[in-house]
Amino acid sequence: MPGLGKTTLAWKIYNDSRVQFEFPTMIWVYVSDEFKMRDFFLTISKTFIDIDMSSNTDKELMSLVRYYLEKSKFILFIDDVWTAEAWRDIEAALPKSNKFGKVVITSRYEAVALLANQKRDPHRLRFLDSMESWMLLQLEVFRNLDACPPELENLGKIIAKQCRGLPLAIVLIGGILVETFSQGEGAVLKTEWEKISERMSQYLNEEKRGTENIIAFSYNQLPHDLRDCFLYLGMFPEGTEIHAWKLIRLWIAEEFIQQKPKKSLEEVAEDNLKNLINRNLVMVDKTKAEGGIKTCRIHGMIREFCKYEAAIARHNLFQEINRSMGVFDPRVFEIHKYPRLCIHSYVVDFLRMQPKGPKVCSFLCFSKEAITLPLEYIPSIPEAFDSLRVLDVNPIKFSIFPVKLTQLIHLKYIALSGDEFKSLPDAVSKLWNLQTIRINTMSRTFEIKANIWKMRQLRHFKTKAAITLSSELKGEVAENLQTLSTLSTQCCTEDLFDRTPNLINLGIRGDLATLSDSKCLRKLNRLQKLKLLYDVFPDVISENPLSRLPQPDKFPPNLKILELSATHLHWTHMSTLGKLSALKVLKLKDFAFVGKFWEAGGEGKFASLEFLLIARTNLEFWLASSDCLPGLKCLVLKNCERLVEIPLLHKSLQVLDIERVSKTAVASARKIEAEKENMQGQQHRAKRVVLSS
Repeated sequence: MPGLGKTTLAWKIYNDSRVQFEFPTMIWVYVSDEFKMRDFFLTISKTFIDIDMSSNTDKELMSLVRYYLEKSKFILFIDDVWTAEAWRDIEAALPKSNKFGKVVITSRYEAVALLANQKRDPHRLRFLDSMESWMLLQLEVFRNLDACPPELENLGKIIAKQCRGLPLAIVLIGGILVETFSQGEGAVLKTEWEKISERMSQYLNEEKRGTENIIAFSYNQLPHDLRDCFLYLGMFPEGTEIHAWKLIRLWIAEEFIQQKPKKSLEEVAEDNLKNLINRNLVMVDKTKAEGGIKTCRIHGMIREFCKYEAAIARHNLFQEINRSMGVFDPRVFEIHKYPRLCIHSYVVDFLRMQPKGPKVCSFLCFSKEAITLPLEYIPSIPEAFDSLRVLDVNPIKFSIFPVKLTQLIHLKYIALSGDEFKSLPDAVSKLWNLQTIRINTMSRTFEIKANIWKMRQLRHFKTKAAITLSSELKGEVAENLQTLSTLSTQCCTEDLFDRTPNLINLGIRGDLATLSDSKCLRKLNRLQKLKLLYDVFPDVISENPLSRLPQPDKFPPNLKILELSATHLHWTHMSTLGKLSALKVLKLKDFAFVGKFWEAGGEGKFASLEFLLIARTNLEFWLASSDCLPGLKCLVLKNCERLVEIPLLHKSLQVLDIERVSKTAVASARKIEAEKENMQGQQHRAKRVVLSS
């Protein structure tokens, strides 16, 4: 039975600090009825290897997965296994001799569960009784038991009972009831609850479609400007971790977001996402270091509802292209009927059939593996869909930049991938509607030949390569440009930053020494996030480390998030960063700082810092004065194998997450954990400890 809470229970175990403490390797794989063994292997391989493995054969992937699982202390969660055949395929790939590896599966079919473990009965979830239903509803609405106003208690119990003991239904109704508090108090609020109870009775009169009807009821309670945003989530494959940054920009490009006074389109879109989360229609998956939403996902049944409601017979919002028995559904000659298409497999076969969709305004592909597009099919997408506003095909690898895309004058959002991409053609300048450009390339540098100063709607340009811009390109100030990553150091000039006054997110890659005495960064008054990657290729960084950072007054004045990578600075330079008064998040990656000893304190005390990540360093001894890092809430240490001891930091510390550190550092973490628990309780438990190998 879907909606009983199988995935929710497994997810709570997955995120439980005690489980994370015991298992160095945590893996989550979503299976569903669309199970593909190759996707299963690719998902697990990403846990151990950062590089793209999609070019490997199935046999190679299985050998690789088995090799890593054999030698790891792991816990593998396999969610929503539908068939016995799928389980047999999965079981055959798992190691047989690793006593330290554990596997947890969820399935809506008992036969699958009995097959998975023939020595132990499965844990069967049941419907909630009336009292349990009421308790869950109170927690969803009031975040506490016994907090319900007396005048709403009897009515609340009736509503809880109407959910028929199904946790998913209770959670969704709880999301609706929370929204009613904005309508008023007392009698007004009670009237709103009575209306909801009455409408629920109408929706739930069909016994066999109870869960679907509850979702439909929640959907119909949404404001009209939220409905398309919600249904659009069905475009993503089942079980997908949806990146909030991308989702928000897609919504904007699709024109689902309306401008509101004193708010940017991005802020309005983020409010919409939070609204859907508050209504329990969307689940938060990961959060950002600064506390925002990083990734989210939706329940499988909610996704099915979105697809059904978005279909041509209902709203005709989008259509997913599937293939069964060698035949595409819908048929290729029918795609002209749909405004938006998404396809996640058999992409080359689909394009080979020369589809034509003059009314298609969006084409999206979210395949789990990379798709190499033969040279002859590179022009096929713009030729098939000449009215595109949105093109997100990041999994498709283009061997050359598809120049014909520059004819799609309506484009607002484009995400492309090509290992050999080295430049953005001048013809892209004609795409004056473009708001978001995302380029995935293996190249170290990326030349923008297009005149972005004439692209008045451009808001975000993202790539990991170092962007170079010609100083000869003329145009007006880019008032709308908020994201520019990653800019080469040679382009970091006062003139460029004068023309980008509203940058919020900036990345810089190259010889950072050129910034040490520059005053150009402090012009960026609105900049909140800055990433600095030291890259002096072909020189060896460790032989030519960065000598110093810009002085504190040279940094953007309102900088909140700073990330340094591969700078090889000595720890004494941390005092410079400690003087950045607005800094809340600091991430130090890939030997950003080197040296055996760091004494934190002195002049730079990081007065506002709440999150600190140190990943890959040779640090051995870390001392911290009692007044240093007074507001730190989260400390993450990864690949700090030489660190002897973690200092006892300020009492504000709430989360300590350590991975691949020394045994003595683990011991100090447990000491800190014990002291925090004594002072403030279990919520301050260390999230995860992974011993270095």
